[in-house]
Amino acid sequence: MLASAQQQDELRLLSSSYSVLNSKTGNAMFYRPVYEHKGSTLSADSGYLHKDDIGRQFFEAYSNVIITQPTGTQIFADKLHYDAASQNATLTQNVRMVSRSSILTTNHLQYNMRSSVGNYYGGGRITSGTDTITSTNATYFENTQDAFFNKKVVVRTPNVKIYTDSMKYNSPSSMTYFYTPTNIKGNKGENLYTEKGDYNTNTGVANFTKKNLYTEGSKMLKGDTLHYDRRTGEGEAIRNVVFVDTTDKFYAYGDKGLYRQSDESITMTDKPLIISVVKKDSTQSDSTNTGNTKTNPSNKKEVKKKEKEDKKVKEEVVSKDDNKGENKLVKLDPVVVPKDSVQMDSIFMTADTLFSKMILRSTYIPKNFKLSRDGGELDVEVDEDYGDDNDSTDTDFTAGLDSLQQQGDTLGKKEINNDAPQKKIKDKQAVLKEKNKQEPKKASPNTEKTTAKPVVKDLNRFELEKNSKADSILRKNAVVPKADYSDQIFNKALKAAKNNHEKPAAPPDTAKTRIVKAYHNVRMFKSDFQAVADSVYYGMADSMFRLMGKPMIWAEKSQISGDTIFLQFVNQKLDNTLIVGNAFMVNATLDSAKYNQLKGRKITGFFDKNSLERMFVDGNAENIIYVVNEETNVATELFHDRSSRIKIYMENNKLKEYVSIRKVDGKVYPIAQLTQEKEFLPGFIWRPEDRPKSKEDLLNRKRSVAKDEIKVPEAENKEGKPKEKTIKNIESEPEEKPQEEVKKQTTPKREIQKMDSKAQGEKLQAVQDSTLIKAVSPNKEPIKK
Repeated sequence: MLASAQQQDELRLLSSSYSVLNSKTGNAMFYRPVYEHKGSTLSADSGYLHKDDIGRQFFEAYSNVIITQPTGTQIFADKLHYDAASQNATLTQNVRMVSRSSILTTNHLQYNMRSSVGNYYGGGRITSGTDTITSTNATYFENTQDAFFNKKVVVRTPNVKIYTDSMKYNSPSSMTYFYTPTNIKGNKGENLYTEKGDYNTNTGVANFTKKNLYTEGSKMLKGDTLHYDRRTGEGEAIRNVVFVDTTDKFYAYGDKGLYRQSDESITMTDKPLIISVVKKDSTQSDSTNTGNTKTNPSNKKEVKKKEKEDKKVKEEVVSKDDNKGENKLVKLDPVVVPKDSVQMDSIFMTADTLFSKMILRSTYIPKNFKLSRDGGELDVEVDEDYGDDNDSTDTDFTAGLDSLQQQGDTLGKKEINNDAPQKKIKDKQAVLKEKNKQEPKKASPNTEKTTAKPVVKDLNRFELEKNSKADSILRKNAVVPKADYSDQIFNKALKAAKNNHEKPAAPPDTAKTRIVKAYHNVRMFKSDFQAVADSVYYGMADSMFRLMGKPMIWAEKSQISGDTIFLQFVNQKLDNTLIVGNAFMVNATLDSAKYNQLKGRKITGFFDKNSLERMFVDGNAENIIYVVNEETNVATELFHDRSSRIKIYMENNKLKEYVSIRKVDGKVYPIAQLTQEKEFLPGFIWRPEDRPKSKEDLLNRKRSVAKDEIKVPEAENKEGKPKEKTIKNIESEPEEKPQEEVKKQTTPKREIQKMDSKAQGEKLQAVQDSTLIKAVSPNKEPIKK
């Protein structure tokens, strides 16, 4: 029985041309021998068998070594050392292993024929379909067709190149798995980085879960998890998502982001935040400070104070999750948020959904209201602008976004015929489906047993040596990313973004510009103003914000509202604003129960060094100013002015000139004789509680007051605290009616009317504290013509 078992473990000679006996060793050298061992055949130009002291059998073979396994796998080499007991084969020089779906080439291969597991050392490659993988070391599992690569791993495909130090690869599925820092460089200039994830070289689909980063030119997208599809060019990041475009100085944050390579667009949801860097004046103050003390950042103490306030970005703030009803910790990443400086400032904007993309500058049609710093013509009708011109937004970015599909478009855009683009997309998808059906047939190998001799014939000695040298040079020059590569790249990007150099102008036919759209519960924060709206459209070509859906802006003690608000920056500084439809401006006075008010069909404002320089109120312009006694600092009278236009000129944040034009109707009421309808102009709104207080507050609070209600403080009670009374928006009523007959009504619809051509004016001297107008007694000067 023992002898029979030993015979089964030994190699059995099937054939040979002839043999020569070595008298010294007693071993016979066989020429062109063919041996069989446990179902596998071993052959070579020459070889001999020998045994060690304990009787273990070995086979030494030279030149044209071929091992053929029952599965059809074949191994070719120049030399072979085979241990019959362990079935371990050591093959050297020009080694090629041809399996069902791949070809392995190396100069040193350790292969166990019992487990069908092979290891190469000192360099090698595996080719599977169109994928070629080279590394210093690797382990190949023939049964599962998995390969584990280590040290200087380089993957080459028709579309990408992969660089890493540790990777698993499955030949039939073309799946690669990463466990260390990895770079995937695409042919279109895109780069994917991760420290853990997988990528399908056939479909181009990637799923990353650790320190992930997508880069394309000046654009970067990162998140806790990252999904990328090479064929569609879409990358989706989940949790702690950051998108940066260093060229545009554009930043977007959120917990879910979708980037489309085709139109260079980014869609951010789940507490999204967009940051855009702009210039600011060195004397600019923080508008959230509603006191009378002005802050000058040029002062060293104030700069230090500003820097301490910026550090609050690192603190966590608690927000209410709408779905779960739980408290969530929401914070801004202190590493990636750009720090404001004395010269630079940032605009922060959030909404339920934020969308931005690049479009050709030639297709963007900027709004030109022909605003004039002298006020322009009186009889100008202002067309509504919904910020959604078809020419500048030629892609349906709402595709695939359930939140946008289920909700109405508050921008009020016109319906667009999308049949043609959809048909093209469908045709493209059909082609891709047909291509997918055909490609696996080309890429997937035949799973049946095959002889790979025809393939091996193509791999002649010259080609193998050439490939080996090329792979060696490739591994030597390969740049494998190190740990925390994504953080280093991101820090460099932020540093570059702070650089204020302008981008070189591109040819008109290729130059691109960025547009931004924000949908539902929009909130904005800047050091000198804050805003809320239902939707916002922004074009970088003309640096204009269009705020729609009950928009409201705050600057220090001023609140501005209207149907639509336009804000335009020139040379990265606030230049002008236009409030169209039910334009209303409110200033809180020293007495918290009294408000200076200004209203009209439209209000136009111009800025110099980010400070209001002049303002024009057109169309049924009305103004209420509380006249303050300069000695007692107490309001004594209320001045009510009606006209077709009101001009206000500022100098050094002080009111320089006030002029009323056409149909002048000015009245003065003693404070003691005031009734409520005289204290508030029709359409009065005061919502300080809706004002974003900080960058963190921007993300954690939305409008809480009912849209048809406002809070108006009454006179102070006995305890010295102002009482609050909730009333509806005050509507226009005949002045003769007594107060008790004033009805609560909603604000009337805007009606554009042409103004009179006859002009009169009345001048009022006043004092301006930033945007707060504190009136004094009217000067009895002649009416200006």
